[in-house]
Amino acid sequence: MVFNTGAALLDAIVLAVVSKEEEGSYGYKITQDVRKVLDVSESTLYPVLRRLRKEGCMEVYDRQCDGRNRRYYKVTSQGMIQLNLYRTEWKSYSFKITKIFEGGAVHE
Repeated sequence: MVFNTGAALLDAIVLAVVSKEEEGSYGYKITQDVRKVLDVSESTLYPVLRRLRKEGCMEVYDRQCDGRNRRYYKVTSQGMIQLNLYRTEWKSYSFKITKIFEGGAVHE
Protein backbone atom coordinates (compact mmCIF):
# COMPACT_ATOMS: atom_id res chain seq x y z
CA MET A 1 0.00 0.00 0.00
CA VAL A 2 1.38 3.41 -0.89
CA PHE A 3 -0.36 5.17 2.02
CA ASN A 4 1.24 5.22 5.45
CA THR A 5 -0.56 3.25 8.12
CA GLY A 6 -0.57 5.23 11.34
CA ALA A 7 -0.79 3.81 14.85
CA ALA A 8 -4.51 4.56 15.22
CA LEU A 9 -5.37 2.75 12.00
CA LEU A 10 -3.27 -0.27 13.01
CA ASP A 11 -4.97 -0.30 16.41
CA ALA A 12 -8.38 -0.16 14.75
CA ILE A 13 -7.58 -2.98 12.33
CA VAL A 14 -6.16 -5.23 15.05
CA LEU A 15 -9.17 -4.60 17.31
CA ALA A 16 -11.53 -5.36 14.41
CA VAL A 17 -9.72 -8.59 13.52
CA VAL A 18 -9.57 -9.86 17.12
CA SER A 19 -13.18 -8.84 17.88
CA LYS A 20 -14.42 -11.23 15.15
CA GLU A 21 -13.47 -14.22 17.35
CA GLU A 22 -15.57 -14.63 20.48
CA GLU A 23 -12.74 -16.36 22.36
CA GLY A 24 -10.08 -14.08 20.96
CA SER A 25 -7.23 -14.97 18.64
CA TYR A 26 -3.53 -15.76 18.85
CA GLY A 27 -0.65 -13.70 17.54
CA TYR A 28 0.21 -15.63 14.39
CA LYS A 29 -3.43 -15.79 13.25
CA ILE A 30 -3.89 -12.08 13.97
CA THR A 31 -0.83 -11.36 11.83
CA GLN A 32 -2.16 -13.50 8.97
CA ASP A 33 -5.61 -11.87 9.12
CA VAL A 34 -4.16 -8.35 9.14
CA ARG A 35 -1.87 -9.25 6.23
CA LYS A 36 -4.95 -9.87 4.10
CA VAL A 37 -5.38 -6.08 3.95
CA LEU A 38 -1.97 -4.64 4.92
CA ASP A 39 1.61 -5.69 4.35
CA VAL A 40 2.84 -5.76 7.95
CA SER A 41 5.32 -7.89 9.84
CA GLU A 42 4.94 -9.67 13.16
CA SER A 43 7.53 -7.27 14.56
CA THR A 44 5.12 -4.43 13.75
CA LEU A 45 2.01 -6.09 15.17
CA TYR A 46 3.28 -7.42 18.50
CA PRO A 47 4.00 -3.91 19.86
CA VAL A 48 0.44 -2.96 18.80
CA LEU A 49 -0.93 -5.93 20.76
CA ARG A 50 1.16 -4.97 23.82
CA ARG A 51 0.03 -1.33 23.61
CA LEU A 52 -3.65 -2.30 23.30
CA ARG A 53 -3.25 -4.58 26.32
CA LYS A 54 -1.56 -1.83 28.33
CA GLU A 55 -4.39 0.58 27.42
CA GLY A 56 -7.00 -1.92 28.65
CA CYS A 57 -8.37 -2.68 25.17
CA MET A 58 -7.15 -6.29 25.16
CA GLU A 59 -6.75 -9.05 27.68
CA VAL A 60 -4.37 -11.97 27.32
CA TYR A 61 -4.60 -15.61 28.31
CA ASP A 62 -2.70 -18.77 27.47
CA ARG A 63 -4.21 -21.97 26.08
CA GLN A 64 -2.64 -25.36 25.42
CA CYS A 65 -2.31 -26.29 21.76
CA ASP A 66 -0.38 -29.38 20.64
CA GLY A 67 1.51 -29.53 23.93
CA ARG A 68 2.51 -25.86 23.87
CA ASN A 69 1.06 -22.71 25.33
CA ARG A 70 -0.46 -20.37 22.80
CA ARG A 71 -1.05 -16.76 23.84
CA TYR A 72 -4.53 -15.49 23.00
CA TYR A 73 -5.68 -11.88 22.80
CA LYS A 74 -9.28 -10.91 23.45
CA VAL A 75 -10.96 -7.52 23.09
CA THR A 76 -12.25 -6.10 26.37
CA SER A 77 -15.36 -3.98 26.84
CA GLN A 78 -13.07 -0.92 26.81
CA GLY A 79 -11.60 -2.22 23.55
CA MET A 80 -15.08 -2.51 22.01
CA ILE A 81 -15.81 1.09 22.98
CA GLN A 82 -12.55 2.14 21.32
CA LEU A 83 -13.29 0.02 18.24
CA ASN A 84 -16.72 1.59 17.86
CA LEU A 85 -15.13 5.04 18.09
CA TYR A 86 -12.63 4.05 15.39
CA ARG A 87 -15.46 2.76 13.19
CA THR A 88 -17.38 6.02 13.50
CA GLU A 89 -14.29 8.10 12.78
CA TRP A 90 -13.33 5.89 9.83
CA LYS A 91 -16.75 6.25 8.19
CA SER A 92 -16.51 10.03 8.36
CA TYR A 93 -12.87 10.16 7.28
CA SER A 94 -13.22 7.72 4.37
CA PHE A 95 -16.38 9.48 3.16
CA LYS A 96 -14.53 12.81 3.01
CA ILE A 97 -11.51 11.34 1.23
CA THR A 98 -13.73 9.57 -1.30
CA LYS A 99 -15.59 12.81 -1.99
CA ILE A 100 -12.32 14.63 -2.64
CA PHE A 101 -11.05 11.85 -4.93
CA GLU A 102 -14.29 11.96 -6.88
CA GLY A 103 -14.05 15.72 -7.33
CA GLY A 104 -16.76 16.73 -4.92
CA ALA A 105 -16.67 19.37 -2.23
CA VAL A 106 -16.44 18.32 1.39
CA HIS A 107 -18.62 20.15 3.91
CA GLU A 108 -18.43 19.75 7.65
